[in-house]
Amino acid sequence: MTKMRIEGSFVALITPFNADGSIDFGGFRTLIDWQAKNGTSAVLIMGSTGEVSMLTPEERREIVEKTAKMKTGGMKMFYGCTGTSTAATIAYLKHAKSAGADGAILAAPAYICAPEDDIEAFFAECADAVELPIGIYNNPPRVKSDLHWDHLLRLMKHPNIVVLKESTTRVGQVAQVCAAQPDATIMCCDSPNLGLVVPTMSLGGHGTANMTGNIDPAGMAQLSTPWADPAQSVVFRETYLRLLPLLHFTYSAINPVAVKSLMQAVGLPAGDLRRPLTGLKPDHLARGLAIVRRLGLDEKYGWKTAPVLPLAAE
Repeated sequence: MTKMRIEGSFVALITPFNADGSIDFGGFRTLIDWQAKNGTSAVLIMGSTGEVSMLTPEERREIVEKTAKMKTGGMKMFYGCTGTSTAATIAYLKHAKSAGADGAILAAPAYICAPEDDIEAFFAECADAVELPIGIYNNPPRVKSDLHWDHLLRLMKHPNIVVLKESTTRVGQVAQVCAAQPDATIMCCDSPNLGLVVPTMSLGGHGTANMTGNIDPAGMAQLSTPWADPAQSVVFRETYLRLLPLLHFTYSAINPVAVKSLMQAVGLPAGDLRRPLTGLKPDHLARGLAIVRRLGLDEKYGWKTAPVLPLAAE
């Protein structure tokens, strides 16, 4: 069976909330349609950007059931299905499949800090349990567990594992995975501090699994295009350097505080963050709005941003 192949921009969506804290499903519809219109190849709903750890199990199931029906065009709909244990994760995976999900993304279960052999076994057992395309997220900043490329390459041979999202700081690991040419999509986090975007794309990676696409989906789609010919490397360089201030801003606070605050400020459906997280302070947010205006995103997407004072560094 040929594995699903996703190339380009894989955007980890925020979860929009209403004023009363409930899930804003109208907002979800708006965001999903906007992403599809602007070149996003796939979205991840209920990743860390979606505040998944603060959603109840009932909310998680309702989000899958309702948003899976909002699919538009060829954009794939993936869901964060990591639970607190292997059994809980498999239950989320089975529910997602039954509700019509295109796939799921799994990270190591948080807090337990399990050894790498156990985490490899966790991913393999989950992939065995459900006939659903799965992406694995190697994300030590969030869950401590950090899989060596030997673990990853074994896992990527599994017929149901179709994506690797790498979020270490080890360029050498990315190179080893790309050199092995596994039958799966290789993507990286868009954090400029991790510094993986340039080496991943230059070594043959297939795109980025990103957060910044919540505020500039078209820009991230351009940045995330695989290098099929030398000309794309020039487009990539120009796009990366242009978007670098925005990338730094979206990672200037713990995910998703900065990007969700900025989305709310420009009028996208976002709502407040769930406590204990709170939005950016006005001076911090003003820096993001200045970047939006400097990049012309307000004109590009038709936003009406409030005037902000020039930054001291400008």
